Amino acid sequence: MGGVGEPREGPARPGAPLPALRWEQIRRHNLPGDKWLVIERRVYDISRWAQRHPGGSRLIGHHGAEDATDAFRAFHQDLNFVRKFLQPLLIGELAPEEPSQDGPQDAQCWCLQHDLGHTSVFRKSQWNHVAQQFVMGQLKGFSAHWWNFRHFQHHAKPNIFHKDPDVTVAPVFLLGESSVEYGKKKRRYLPYNHQHLYFFLIGPPLLTLVNFEVENLAYMLVCMRWTDLLWATSFYSRFFLCYVPFYGVPGALLLFVAVRVLESHWFVWITQMNHIPKEIGHEKHRDWASSQLAATCNVEPSLFIDWFSGHLNFQIEHQCQHTLSPPASSPRCQGTTTAGWLRWSRRCAPSMASTTK
Repeated sequence: MGGVGEPREGPARPGAPLPALRWEQIRRHNLPGDKWLVIERRVYDISRWAQRHPGGSRLIGHHGAEDATDAFRAFHQDLNFVRKFLQPLLIGELAPEEPSQDGPQDAQCWCLQHDLGHTSVFRKSQWNHVAQQFVMGQLKGFSAHWWNFRHFQHHAKPNIFHKDPDVTVAPVFLLGESSVEYGKKKRRYLPYNHQHLYFFLIGPPLLTLVNFEVENLAYMLVCMRWTDLLWATSFYSRFFLCYVPFYGVPGALLLFVAVRVLESHWFVWITQMNHIPKEIGHEKHRDWASSQLAATCNVEPSLFIDWFSGHLNFQIEHQCQHTLSPPASSPRCQGTTTAGWLRWSRRCAPSMASTTK
């Protein structure tokens, strides 16, 4: 093993001793063009490679200068295959006295995989991807790649400003720590003391109708996702060809708006009821397990809530074992997820044990 110091220029030579690096050194490398991260106690320079990351540079960049071991295991199915791509980026390893910052080894977070969004429907991931494109494109009019781009960031850094798109909503709404910051700086773009009232006027009604539509179209054009654009075009073509003959153009447009507003209300409540009540703020550089527990809670189950939410009221299970297929409320699933997380939280994070109740 090499001594503590700066890494050599370029990737480490096979068989050569690796420089031992301290967190103090690693923390300096979290800039747009200069990013290091730690995986399984090995330090990698992803500065140039991040743009080629299959999940996008933003997703991997969120873990800059951090221990990304848990995220690495959660987002990838074939770890040995992915490690081949990491080898040329290897520049050192954590010094023996430096602590790892991943979670405990028995924390059940390793199954985070998305398709349909979470590769949990078909055995072959390709089938899941094709099905997701059909459902999102032909049935909903959205880009599957755009959805994954947003959703992967949410799962990687839930409730973290500028990393989780779901909570980066200022200055329209102020959530968590942003309300304190705006209060101290006396920023007042809107009557925030009444946001609980105007939320119902511009929040749920306009999310999918305006925000998602604009963001989705911009993503497809900027990222040149022409296949997704064709899928979305097929949705709009089918919709208006079906309804214009019955209701005319104005009636078909009104129906489209009504459906989008209705589904937007459902979408907001179902996706946010498990996260908005929890801690929302800036990056705390917690380990993977702690960050998931701090940002997630379950909602009391019932026959109606389980059905209405598609079992997403069991969000702790969803955040930690993403390949679980509904119903997540089965005794087997609860026994392997919630109970396991409760044991972990009592041992390693007593202050957050209540989040699993």
